[in-house]
This record gives sequence, structure tokens and C-alpha cells, in this order.
Amino acid sequence: MMAAIAAAGRGAETVLLEKNEKTGRKLCITGKGRCNVTNASEPDAMAEKFFTGAKFMYGPLNAFSSADLIEFFASNGLKMKRERGGRVFPETDSAYDVRDALEARMKACGVRVRSNARAVSVETEGGGVSGVKTEHSFYEAGAAVIATGGLSYPSTGSTGDGLDMARSLGHRTADTYPSLVPLIANEPWIAELEGLSLKNVKVTAACRGKTLFSEMGEMLFTRSGISGPLALEASGRLTDKFDKKPAVSIDLKPALSAETLDARLLRDFAANMNKNFANSLDGLLPKRLIGIIVRLSGVDPEKKVNCVTKAERLRLGGLLKGLTITPVGTAGYQEAIVTMGGVETKEINPATMMSKLVGGLFFAGEVIDVDAATGGYNLQAAFSTGFVAGCSAAKRVGCV
Repeated sequence: MMAAIAAAGRGAETVLLEKNEKTGRKLCITGKGRCNVTNASEPDAMAEKFFTGAKFMYGPLNAFSSADLIEFFASNGLKMKRERGGRVFPETDSAYDVRDALEARMKACGVRVRSNARAVSVETEGGGVSGVKTEHSFYEAGAAVIATGGLSYPSTGSTGDGLDMARSLGHRTADTYPSLVPLIANEPWIAELEGLSLKNVKVTAACRGKTLFSEMGEMLFTRSGISGPLALEASGRLTDKFDKKPAVSIDLKPALSAETLDARLLRDFAANMNKNFANSLDGLLPKRLIGIIVRLSGVDPEKKVNCVTKAERLRLGGLLKGLTITPVGTAGYQEAIVTMGGVETKEINPATMMSKLVGGLFFAGEVIDVDAATGGYNLQAAFSTGFVAGCSAAKRVGCV
């Protein structure tokens, strides 16, 4: 939609071929229906949040920044608000309003939207784009923007069509994986914690001795693993490494050093010396987590606290500072916010988003091999690359 607006706004006759009955189907489910449109970071700081394609994204993010995007929506009657971590949402908390604002701008610019029109190929002649075929029609065109998304949330229409079209035109694509997605773990006790949310914890993901991710925040246990902001972001670093047996460690008390935590345990045990071990951790942990920690500690739950040995106490402290799970996979594309992988960036000019192989062929959004952390960065990438692609496509066909 942003590519169409940018192209039509510069005078190009523009057709948007929409695979679904309505536009913006995936957009309407982002941010749990609130739509985390962007992040209030400066372009250079935003580029650093990309797992892949950070260098490539510097140009598009500076060409159409988060400030530009916020102003774009304001000029179309939709004001934004800033929340924790610089996350930017519409004041109405409605993703549908974001979609509606884009649709209204497309209509005002004269974009022709063709619904239920699945593009199947980009046709070329003499090394350049000559048109686009759908399942039932052919559209003559001097420029085409592939903005089909990746493979995440396939129910919204993202089934890899753009990747197939790119490959058929000679483009190489980096291997794809679900990213920003719940992690699956094989610890049998995890199912007992389903629905338990933890705040102010630290999650660290490592593989073969190398730390890949380590941040404080919130997480959630699921029936088969972990989710929530920290787990989703950690997944972006692990999704292609499960064959290397990575590990995820949860520090339940990140504000306390191991020594300070041990002193805290000593104080708590002294105050509860006549209690059983299983009943002595109420001040430290959520009730649902106590039984699991007691079991994993190996300490007899009915042992009196004043009989707990130093070795047992230190083992308990180690668990609290490093509850380890073994991720073995992800919940898949059905639950992935974004796709890792896509059309290789070295075959795209970041200044124009045009293919280096086919004249008049442009790419935008998740179909490209760029993906970032949670917090509005991936949607900004879509808007920025879409804007640049649309402007460049219009110039390609002779519009200013």
C-alpha cells in the first residue's frame, strides 16, 4: 500500500494487485490488533535493531524515517502515541484505523485496487519488466513492485509467492525461517507453567558458548515452551541454530548478584526456620513456580529450612539465577511475526529498491532478507522500503 501511494502520488498510473478480498489483512492483526506502527528511534539507531540487513536498511530508513511515517498518518487524520521502549501506536489503538488511513490515501491518489488478484509472475522483455500476470489477467507495466510478504501467518496470504517470482527471475533467496516466534522446549515441567507470565526477568540465549541474546523484560510460559517479548526476540537469534543445540537461561532475580541472592536466602530461611523447604519461598517466587523450583533443586520439599545445607542453598540460588531450558524448535510460521531470509540484499539497490538483475523490478517489505527485533522496526522497514520502491518505480516509468 505504501509503495502504491508513493508511486501514484508522483503521477504514475498505479494498480495494486491484492491477493485477498481486502487489503491489509496481516496489518490488522499486528500488535494484538493495536498495530505497533513504528519505533520512535532515529534511523541509524533503528538500523542497529536488525538481525539481518542492518547495513542495507540505513538508506531506506533515512529516506523515509519513523518521523516521516508519523507525519504521514497525521496528515491522513490518524495521530500516533508513544509507549514504552519507543513503540508507536495509533491513538485509537486500532490496526484497522491504520489500514483505513492507507486505503483512503490510495483512493485519493488514484490507486486502482484489484482484489482477489493473485500475481503469479512478473513478465520481462529486453532485460526489463513488461507486465504482471495474475491467475486470470495480464497487466502491462514498465515497473513492478513485489511486496508480497514472506511466509509468516500464511492464513493472511503470505505463502511465499514473491519469493517464487523472484527466483524465477534469477534472484537468489536466503534460507527462510520463522522469526519472532514462540520457542518450543523439551523440559517436561514447562506444561505445568502454561500461562504464567514473568516480569523483570533476564533471558539469555547462547549457542556453543557464544551469547546471542541477553535482555531484561517480560516472558510467558506456554504449554510447550516460552513466548512473550523476550522469548520472541531470542527466537530471532536461534531460529536457524537448533541443530547446534542452543540453550536459553532465565535469570529470575536479575537485580541481585549471586552473593546478594544467597544473603537474601539466608535471611528468608532464618525467618522461616521452622517451615518446610517447600513453604519457604513465597517471598521470592510466584506460587506456581515454587513447586517446579523445589523439584529441580533436588532438596526434600519437607525438609526443615534450618536443615538445608549450604550446598543445597547454593544449588537453589543457581537455579534462581539460571533456570535453563533447551529450545528444540519454534511454533512455526503460523505464529511467527516475521520471516527470516528472503531475496538477497546484495541483488537489490538500497537507494532505489530496484533489482540489480531486472530493470524495473522492485522489492519491498518482508520478501527481502531483512528482519529486526520487536518494537515496530519490522513495520517501519516495510513502510520505508515500500516508500522508496514506489518513488523509484514512478521515476522508472518517467514520472517525477
